[in-house]
Amino acid sequence: MDKFETFTGIAAPLPITNIDTDMIIPKQYLKTIKRTGLGTGLFSEMRYKEDGSDNPDFVLNKPAYRKAEILVAGDNFGCGSSREHAPWALLDFGIRCVISTSFADIFYNNCFKNGILPITVSQADLDKLMDDARRGANATMTIDLPAQEIRGPDGGVVKFEIDAFRKHCLINGLDDIGLTMEKANAIADFEKQNANARPWA
Repeated sequence: MDKFETFTGIAAPLPITNIDTDMIIPKQYLKTIKRTGLGTGLFSEMRYKEDGSDNPDFVLNKPAYRKAEILVAGDNFGCGSSREHAPWALLDFGIRCVISTSFADIFYNNCFKNGILPITVSQADLDKLMDDARRGANATMTIDLPAQEIRGPDGGVVKFEIDAFRKHCLINGLDDIGLTMEKANAIADFEKQNANARPWA
């Protein structure tokens, strides 16, 4: 997993509440266990028309937001089924941070395990950030995880809270496998001691 570093990117406004995982990545895309290639299916039922062409009214199809790296979204983002394909699709599209007033628990946890930063803010702060995001290509925000700050295009700052362990994992690019590998020497020592103590095992 890549380390999560401070970055400045375009923020896309998605003022819809209860965006569930089936909206994020519909069921027909769940046949794969690869983490790549799912970006084309992200929000597909809103992004594409029935004939497969782009829906020009959907925010991520608008020229200003095609390279968005941040989503500013409505309440209860990521509800519904627990499919890990949802954060995979977001990341494959290029989304590295989602800002909302609340997230579904499983989706929230899956984001951290896949290198996406979900940020919870107050409704008042979300309203400000949503207004900033509506500025199009000028809607750049800086996500500073070490300082726990979102910096808007006019210099405004929104502070956010995050669990210290999850922050450590993102900054150091540690998923569950990475965390285990940090203990590789201790695991090897245990296995050696165990083999000596129980040679029959």
